[in-house]
Amino acid sequence: MLYPPHIPMPITLVVLLFAVVIHEYAHGWMAYLCGDSTAKHSGRLTLNPLAHIDPFMTILMPIFFYFTLGFAIGGAKPVPINPYNFRNPYKDIIKVSLAGPGSNFVLAVVFALLVWVMKIIGVYGGLLSAIFEFSVFLNLLLGMFNLIPIPPLDGSKILIAILPRQYAYRVENIGMFGIILVILFINVFWQFLIMFVLGIYRLLLWGI
Repeated sequence: MLYPPHIPMPITLVVLLFAVVIHEYAHGWMAYLCGDSTAKHSGRLTLNPLAHIDPFMTILMPIFFYFTLGFAIGGAKPVPINPYNFRNPYKDIIKVSLAGPGSNFVLAVVFALLVWVMKIIGVYGGLLSAIFEFSVFLNLLLGMFNLIPIPPLDGSKILIAILPRQYAYRVENIGMFGIILVILFINVFWQFLIMFVLGIYRLLLWGI
């Protein structure tokens, strides 16, 4: 499978919603394991999608990208965390930040395995396998995109945790300018990111 299949926009949005809900739940779950119950007390430690939907990131942005880039990508409301509750703030913020993208990579592998099972038992083909294949690609893309070290993406929090304090402070103070940097990244490096993700996608589905 060289490229992910094209599926109808409503199904694309459902696949995206599932991916971002798992992503945010993973952040909250890891934070809870590290001693912070903010997400739980805020009602965000749940798989109920209604608790995670953001009108712009979950609905409007995916629709915009679907019609401009050909597929949907977006996000959900960030899960609230309080690093001061962590047992080991520097290590735990890395764990929490990695949990979201990590959950998407796990989902990508799970959906790839489902595609392989369908192939082996002779029921491969049709809409269901297309949805699973697209889910592999979307979760890989979502995971890799969130690892970009630009605020407010997860990768920036990892970068801040490992940088010397004087440099970490500068990254933290990028603030809303980070959104502009993310947009610039998309305009300049998006095709390179897609090519990289496609490479992993093809490895997972090699021979399908």
